[in-house]
Amino acid sequence: MRTLILSSLLALGLAASVSAQQPLSPIVTDPTAQDAAISFGGPEPVRFVTATGDEHVIMAEIAATPEQQQRGLMWRDSIEPGTGMLFQYVPAEPASMWMRNTLVDLDILYVNEAGRIVKIIAYAQAESRRSLSAEATVSGVIELGAGQSIAMGLRPGDRVYHPFFPEEAVADVTEPDVDAAQEAPVEAQ
Repeated sequence: MRTLILSSLLALGLAASVSAQQPLSPIVTDPTAQDAAISFGGPEPVRFVTATGDEHVIMAEIAATPEQQQRGLMWRDSIEPGTGMLFQYVPAEPASMWMRNTLVDLDILYVNEAGRIVKIIAYAQAESRRSLSAEATVSGVIELGAGQSIAMGLRPGDRVYHPFFPEEAVADVTEPDVDAAQEAPVEAQ
């Protein structure tokens, strides 16, 4: 009996020693969790051409997978000028964004399949849970640091160049409505 008890204690001691050597790392399945390890594509250049012919280029991280899109720019302390994130939707869909877990204000640009900006929401408020809708079917969303779209003079109808928006799609679209191109970006509330 004594041998059986000693053998059991020895076995328990070995098992505890083995488990202590293997660090327990939590499995994170929620891509919006702060400690989730999400890698993005890019950065890749995204070129904007305004109705007046001005051109601007940013370097954008790419969010193409559902996990990348759920995470977006959450948990970032800052967004450097000239940088942002480009979300791709295949097929195009009605898009809506929110700012939960986003620590900085952003500009949100909704882009249709032809590479035209259909709506800009400037200064979307950090941590807001308000739904910020494109009110249109889009194939891309670009997030920039707050104020960048205004500094670049971007307006609805301006053109976005990136492989997500094929050149041949532009030929199928009429020129932007002059009134729409004159609209100022909508400020989030």
